[in-house]
Amino acid sequence: MSDLMQCWPRPTRPRPIVIIGAGGIVSSAHLPTYRALGFPVAGVYDLRPDAARRTADAFAIDTVFPTLAAAAAAPGAVYDIAVPGDQILDILAQLPRGAAVLMQKPMGPDLAAATAIRARCRERQLTAAVNFQLRFSPNVLALHDLLARGALGEVVDVEVRIVIDQPWHLWTFLTTTPRLEVPYHSIHYLDTIRWLVGEPGGVHCRVVRHPALPDFTDTRSSIILDYGERIRCSLVLNHTHRAGPKYRESLMLLEGTLGAVRLTWGVNLSYPTGPADTMEIFSDEAWRTQPLRGSWFTEAFEGPMSNLQRVIAGEDPALVSSVDDAIKAMAIVEACYESSEHGAIPINVE
Repeated sequence: MSDLMQCWPRPTRPRPIVIIGAGGIVSSAHLPTYRALGFPVAGVYDLRPDAARRTADAFAIDTVFPTLAAAAAAPGAVYDIAVPGDQILDILAQLPRGAAVLMQKPMGPDLAAATAIRARCRERQLTAAVNFQLRFSPNVLALHDLLARGALGEVVDVEVRIVIDQPWHLWTFLTTTPRLEVPYHSIHYLDTIRWLVGEPGGVHCRVVRHPALPDFTDTRSSIILDYGERIRCSLVLNHTHRAGPKYRESLMLLEGTLGAVRLTWGVNLSYPTGPADTMEIFSDEAWRTQPLRGSWFTEAFEGPMSNLQRVIAGEDPALVSSVDDAIKAMAIVEACYESSEHGAIPINVE
């Protein structure tokens, strides 16, 4: 189907972007995307001036802000906050009242922090979105379009299978986070499922560590989202598959009463330059490959900033992933850890 939606419209007159945080995701995804779209970047700020300077030099950005206050004083800017979740709340307090903000996921380290972030955004009248960019990847946008058209009928089954060797060491701050795998990676799949089929009524989950990674908390999980009798939904999330690339997997299989779709995300298979994403559609008793205009990395990063800029320009009616929406994903994450802590029902044999 050649007319499936695969990209978000660009803003007509993009405002300058101030980058707060100069970590790996900014260099590998945010700034390459903004450069490709022709979005102006007003400057970069990071607690580590050397990191900010390296990033600015790599992308021919003239300004490195010496302080957060200086970054917050940039006229007419949109703020791209790409920092660990536990740093977001304090940064929001220092931005101009009424500013437009795109913050990196997760929306704080836990639901309590997410609630505080939402309250601060409301108090400061921020137009604020969370960068759940997987929603905007070409194959997920196309799947969302298919569902909106009713082409797959009633959704009855959703399965996500991630069996990969995640290079957790690339993000050194993760060694100190009390919750790792679900809020810092698998939240993408939970959020995407919400966007495609709606809110679950509950969750069953078990998160576990890996003995080869003693410096990290949970790196694997099994999750069931409870949609009652309507949909069976399960996620297998193994980020420590050490048996080579042959059987690595990174996919979603969604089945409806009239058809099915299989998506793959190549970046997970060899981060950050894995194979291209794919999309296959089953209808009329046959699977067909859907051509895609790009992949999660980096085309998906076009959507969140474009949507935010279009909202503040009056070109889009609403944010796709506002803080009011994103907090629902954080509530699912919180429920995952509560479920894991409570444990399974004991099996008793008389």
